[in-house]
Amino acid sequence: MSHARALFDALHSAWGPQGWWPARSPFEVCVGAILAQNTAWTNVEKAIAALDAAGALSCAAIAEMPDGRLEELIRPAGTFRVKAARLKKFCRWLQDRFGGDLARVFEGSAESVRERLLELNGIGPETADAMTLYAAGLPTFPADTYARRILARHGWIDGHETYDDIREWFLTGLPRETPLLNEAHALVVRAGKAHCRTRPVCAGCPLEPLLPPGGVREPEPW
Repeated sequence: MSHARALFDALHSAWGPQGWWPARSPFEVCVGAILAQNTAWTNVEKAIAALDAAGALSCAAIAEMPDGRLEELIRPAGTFRVKAARLKKFCRWLQDRFGGDLARVFEGSAESVRERLLELNGIGPETADAMTLYAAGLPTFPADTYARRILARHGWIDGHETYDDIREWFLTGLPRETPLLNEAHALVVRAGKAHCRTRPVCAGCPLEPLLPPGGVREPEPW
């Protein structure tokens, strides 16, 4: 059994399905993925709720909205000027290149969709993978800080790996099945928030039995 499978089985046995990503449409997932950069999900929820209440949770509405108004609506998500610009750029790109049709963006393999999204300035690897997995429903893995921290502390990596190295660790260690990868990522995020924080709280963590002899291995700062 791979370490990735052992990680998944331990977390899933303890916590079960996570029902993540909470959104009503693929477009809302994409908006959430952009807003989620460097902020807590509770802040993203507030920003999405504000967009929804203003009747602005659509590609056309965001693309045409005055900058100041969009910034005001998404202010709870933090760095609102940067994120407003990225949202608008994404929506205009979606309109101009794909006629506003996300299904056209998501045509092809996970790798081709991911590369298509990465062409857009402001969409980094983690955001592109989140959109590909949760909005397009294609098998990939968002290798976030939680994933890197968990793997390093358990001695499964040395802590100097690149984003793509971490992503590949999960994609080679788990079946490339969208529902399983969806659950794996959601479970890793839960473990990171509850236990594998900046200072680890190992007691009660389902992954504690998988720690190496001697306990947590703290990597050098990333």
